[in-house]
Amino acid sequence: MREVDVKNITDAVARLCVEANIYLPDDLKQAVKSASKSESSELGRKIMCNLCDNFRTAEERGIPVCQDTGMAVVFVELGQDVHLTGGLLSDAVNEGVRRGYTDGYLRLSVVSDPIERVNTGDNTPAIIHTSLIPGSEIRITVAPKGFGSENMSGIRMLTPAATRDDIIDAVLEIVKKAGSNPCPPVVVGVGIGGNFEYSAFLAKKALVRPISERNSDEYYAGLEADMLRKINETGIGPQGYGGSTTALAVNIEKFATHIAGLPVAVNMGCHVNRHAKAVI
Repeated sequence: MREVDVKNITDAVARLCVEANIYLPDDLKQAVKSASKSESSELGRKIMCNLCDNFRTAEERGIPVCQDTGMAVVFVELGQDVHLTGGLLSDAVNEGVRRGYTDGYLRLSVVSDPIERVNTGDNTPAIIHTSLIPGSEIRITVAPKGFGSENMSGIRMLTPAATRDDIIDAVLEIVKKAGSNPCPPVVVGVGIGGNFEYSAFLAKKALVRPISERNSDEYYAGLEADMLRKINETGIGPQGYGGSTTALAVNIEKFATHIAGLPVAVNMGCHVNRHAKAVI
């Protein structure tokens, strides 16, 4: 049994909150750079070049790539051979978010009550997803989620009679309705299966998978490719000004479901689709 003081988790989360808001994944930056050359619209190409300039400036100056530094979503994969000491996991994660956002001068966007709307002043509480994994490692992913894209997400409870085209159409409907609001080119996370809430979790989880990696199941990898093609055929384009690059990737995660249902959830990720990872 490996003992780990939760202070290590706090330190990692604090660092990842800042890193995720400044330094984007290499595969995402490369996808935007490639699209700036292949985009069919002249205006779209200029916009994509501006996005590349923004990425570079954020890194050079050490400032957030977007003014909406998001609500912190934290995935903790906890090795079952780890014994945490020094406090509660949730408290350690939230302390890391508090420290990362306040010490890192990131925008504080969380309110304590959805109706009263009083800002908590430190961007806590975070959304924490915890799962047990084999071994003695702790894997942490911090995904700051802005609400320009989050607000454009959706879920459809399809029937088992739904066809492959019905599933694609359900995703397309949500993307089309979103239009320019999620700051395209987007990354589209899709969760298929589970139940109402778990399909949404799968869609969120899909967004933190590298966009250069396709689903390991050949069928779903093909579905990702077809959805991406259909989305880019909508013509929404970069920042909604028209063009052939509406999405950079579609990532699908799937799970078992009930004989009477076929949940399909879509979590929209903007063109920065921020996340950063660490292993303790």
